[in-house]
Amino acid sequence: MPYAQWHWPFENKEEFPNLYPADFIAEGVDQTRGWFFTLHAISTMVFDSVAFKNIISNGLVLDKDGNKMSKRLGNAVDPFSAMDEYGADALRWYMITNSQAWDNLKFDISGVDEVRRKFFGTIYNTYNFFALYANIDNFRNLDKEIEFEKRPELDKWILSLLNSLIKDVGNAYENYENTRAGRLIQDFVIDHLSNWYVRLGRKRYWGGEYDEDKISAYQTLYTCLLTVSKLASPIAPFYMDKLYRDLISVNDKEKVSSVHLAYFPEVNEEIIDKELEERMEMAQSISSMILSLRRKANFKVRQPLQKIMMPIISDNFVEQIEKVEQIIKTETNIKEIKFLSDSSDILVKSIKANFKVLGPKYGKLMKQVAAKIAGMSQKEIAEFERTNKFSFVVENQEVNLDLDDVEIISEDIPGWLVANEGKITVALDINLTQELIEEGIAREFVNRIQNLRKESGFNVVDKINIYILSNPNLNSAITKFDEYICSQTLANSIKIVDKMEQKDNISVEVNNFETQLSVTKV
Repeated sequence: MPYAQWHWPFENKEEFPNLYPADFIAEGVDQTRGWFFTLHAISTMVFDSVAFKNIISNGLVLDKDGNKMSKRLGNAVDPFSAMDEYGADALRWYMITNSQAWDNLKFDISGVDEVRRKFFGTIYNTYNFFALYANIDNFRNLDKEIEFEKRPELDKWILSLLNSLIKDVGNAYENYENTRAGRLIQDFVIDHLSNWYVRLGRKRYWGGEYDEDKISAYQTLYTCLLTVSKLASPIAPFYMDKLYRDLISVNDKEKVSSVHLAYFPEVNEEIIDKELEERMEMAQSISSMILSLRRKANFKVRQPLQKIMMPIISDNFVEQIEKVEQIIKTETNIKEIKFLSDSSDILVKSIKANFKVLGPKYGKLMKQVAAKIAGMSQKEIAEFERTNKFSFVVENQEVNLDLDDVEIISEDIPGWLVANEGKITVALDINLTQELIEEGIAREFVNRIQNLRKESGFNVVDKINIYILSNPNLNSAITKFDEYICSQTLANSIKIVDKMEQKDNISVEVNNFETQLSVTKV
């Protein structure tokens, strides 16, 4: 490389200028004074030029503790055994995304298994979910494409994010940043496509009419999966080719039979909406805080709660949140969101200096700076959060702070739990009314019935009848929410009986109350 491979100067004289200097070279760190230097030395003498434009000096593969692998020490991993057990693509993905190519890799076989489960398992489950309902509805991606503007906000968001991903991954590949490319794809698949888009929109695929909304849901998820197969194919060539072939098997829109013959996806800049992406990121962050508070209070997500309160932190905060309000409510199972224009009388916060950040800046003055910060009033803290600026003077020296310089902690108030992340504060009402308790019971029954459907081997479209043994602590909730339970479980009827006559009934516990449950196919 690069002379002999082109048989230069005896052949390819005309092509050689387009092939040299080489675009890219990779070798181990031990070649810095060997191969790398030799190529540059020859090129400088012969052409007065460098030999290559881009270089990566690979780090070493070490064991999980950072020691060199050795047969003598017994810490070496057989790559062929690893590929046999976990697959070549899982091994490749782990090695490329775990650390930058120039860093040493502390190889841990459990990390390969984690990649197989979390990344490839997520893609597998997402595709299976899509294929299950697409086959039921005979979706073949042959319907007229739903116009972007007519699609729901959730579809617009994931398609905007997908095109941002195409742009970022393309730039990463072009700049030889394979680790960054892999991590971007992985984050999109796990955090956004599976854990947010599919979970929030899964009811759109269940039953109902084959209408514009359902077609949009299918088309959007199909586009995401097909695009991911193309973006990830350089790192996971086998799995992504299988995914691509499965997706295109239902139509002839794609003109090539392998993902490795397909063009790299093109960015559609017109549908990238950064404001929408930021708004949805805010919804994800708020939902995460609410779910964390639920866990702290030991409330399952199936138990509805009445409301949250949030202080207004910017002029357009309310407008932004209202656009994703229903998504937050659905994801966290709360009834309402209340905005506080002045939270100082309701939410109490404490503030303290971040010594790690401020210490190097103010040295001997740090004690006085910390005291001044700790003495801030609730209104001063609120204004600081809103503007990200706070200034004061200590011994004739001006101190200018931003939020990274301090730690702000929200204190819980009676009947509420409070959390904050960055500028956003969320207070969760943890008081339960009888109405909320009964709705929670109904949701628990839906869960038990769905599990029983699955255990009984029913198809997802099978209609059922439900029988529940009478329990005075549960009957009111079942009666009040019978239509909801039936709609969620594809049931024609739900009956409370004094004696279970069905042989296949099971015992269930709902909110610490025992009863029996049976389902029969219609």
